[in-house]
Amino acid sequence: MTCFSRRGFLAAGAATLAATQFPIRAFGQAAAPLRLAATRRTLDIDGRAATVFGLAGPGGQGLVLDPGQRFRVDLDNDLPVPTIVHWHGQIPPNAQDGVPDMPQPLLAPGETRSFDFAPLAGTHWMHSHVPIQEMQLLAAPLIVRRPEDVAADRQEVVLFLHDFSFKAPEEVLAEITGGHGTAASGAMQGMGHGGMHGGAGTAGSMAMPMDMGTMGGMAMDLNDYDWDAYLANDRTLSDPEVVSVERGGRVRLRVINAAAATVFWIDTGTVEGQLVAVDGHPVRPLAGSRFGVAMGQRLDIEIDLPNEGSAWPVLALREGARERTGIVLATPGATIGIIDALAERVAPAFDTDLAQEASLVGIDALPERPVERRHMIMLGGAMRPYAWTIDGAVWGQHRPIAAKSGERVELAFHNMSMMGHPMHLHGHAFQVVGINARRFAGARRDTVYVPPMSMVTVALDAGETARWMLHCHHMPHLATGMMTEFRVEA
Repeated sequence: MTCFSRRGFLAAGAATLAATQFPIRAFGQAAAPLRLAATRRTLDIDGRAATVFGLAGPGGQGLVLDPGQRFRVDLDNDLPVPTIVHWHGQIPPNAQDGVPDMPQPLLAPGETRSFDFAPLAGTHWMHSHVPIQEMQLLAAPLIVRRPEDVAADRQEVVLFLHDFSFKAPEEVLAEITGGHGTAASGAMQGMGHGGMHGGAGTAGSMAMPMDMGTMGGMAMDLNDYDWDAYLANDRTLSDPEVVSVERGGRVRLRVINAAAATVFWIDTGTVEGQLVAVDGHPVRPLAGSRFGVAMGQRLDIEIDLPNEGSAWPVLALREGARERTGIVLATPGATIGIIDALAERVAPAFDTDLAQEASLVGIDALPERPVERRHMIMLGGAMRPYAWTIDGAVWGQHRPIAAKSGERVELAFHNMSMMGHPMHLHGHAFQVVGINARRFAGARRDTVYVPPMSMVTVALDAGETARWMLHCHHMPHLATGMMTEFRVEA
C-alpha cells in the first residue's frame, strides 16, 4: 500500500505498514542524516523474477520529508558499479546536483557521500544520472510535504511509473539506435523520420488512427521501443497494488513518470479528479478524468471518492498504444475485478496541440520583470539514423547556453523533429510563458514537454553561478547525446 493515511492513521499506520515497498510517511527531523542506499532488489514481474536497482530509504523505496525538514542524506553505493543520483526537481548547491563530473565524480562501489540542503516542497523524485541505470529502475519518489499536507483530511497515494525490459539496457539501446526498437512506417522515411510505430512483436501495439498520431498530416514518431512491462509501484496489472481507502474520502494522488521512454495518460475512470500541482508546483485546479504526464514530470491529482463501498482503478495508459498499468483504490471488502493489461482502444498521442499545458495556470508565478536575455533552442533529430540534437549538436560538441546570475532569462524550445521531447533544466524552476505564438502565465515546472513542430517558451531567473544540465528526459535521446548546459556566470 503506497499511502500516507488520513486522520489518526498517520501515527498508527507506520508500524502496520513498515514492510511496504514505497515510503509511507515522513520520519521527522532526525538528528542524524537519513540513509539512502543505491542497491539491487528483485521484482516479480508477471511471474518472472527480475533483478533491478533501487534507492532504499528508511521506510522503503524513496524518501518522504516533513515540512521544514532539511534534505540531510548519506547516500551509500551498495551497487557493484559506480553511480550518482540527481534530485529531480530540487535546487541543491551545484556541487550536490548529482551529474557525473559536474563537478563531483561518480560514487565508487562502497562509497558514501553526504548531502545537505533546504528542499523544495512538493512531489519530486530522484534517479541515477547514468541513463542505462535509470533504465534499470535506479529511481524512487522524493516527497517533501507542506504544512497543509499534514493538516489536510486526506490520504496521500504515490503512483510511480516505469517501463521495463528483461534485456540489459545496453541491448535495448543497441536495438533502438540500430532501428530495431519498433517497426517503422514507410511514410516518413524519405524525410528522415520513422513515421508511426506500432511495434515489433508486441501484442498490444497497433497503428494509430490518423487523428491520433499526426501533425498536419505528417506522422509522429511515438514509442520507439516496446517494453516487456509497464509498472505502477513496481507491479503490473496482473497483480496491481490495492490501496485501502475510506468511503467518501479524499485522495491526493502523487503521480511520478519515471519511465525511460514512455509518455502516459493518467485515467481516473469513473471518479473525476482535479489536477492541483505539476512538477511539485501548485496550479489553479483543473477538473478532469484524464491527464497526460511525460517522462520526468509529476502530477498531483485530488480525488473525492463516492460515499460507497467499491474499487476504483487508476490507470496509466501508454500513449499511442493499448498497453496500460495502474493501481486500484478500494474500500475494505470491495470486490476487485481483473483488469486487462491491454485496453480496448489505442490511447491518443499526448498534448500534440499543447491544450493541457495551455490550460495550466501557476499559483506561484514568477514576479514580473523585464527579460534580459533570450535564447532560441532548436530541438532536432530523426529515427533513421537514430540521432537527437540540441542546437544541431550532441553532448561534447555542444555550445553552452549562457546567462548571468540573477538575470531574467527566456528559453524558447523549438522542436523541429517528429518526436516529442520532455526538456528538463537542472537547478532552476521555470514558468511556462509561451506556446507557439501565444503568451500566457502558465505553470511553474522543471520539465516541459515540447511536441513535434511546436515551440514552448519558459522564463526563469538564473541561479547559482555554475554549469547546469539541460537535456531531454527521454533516456535513449539523452544516452545518444541530447544534452547541453545552461552556463550561469557571475
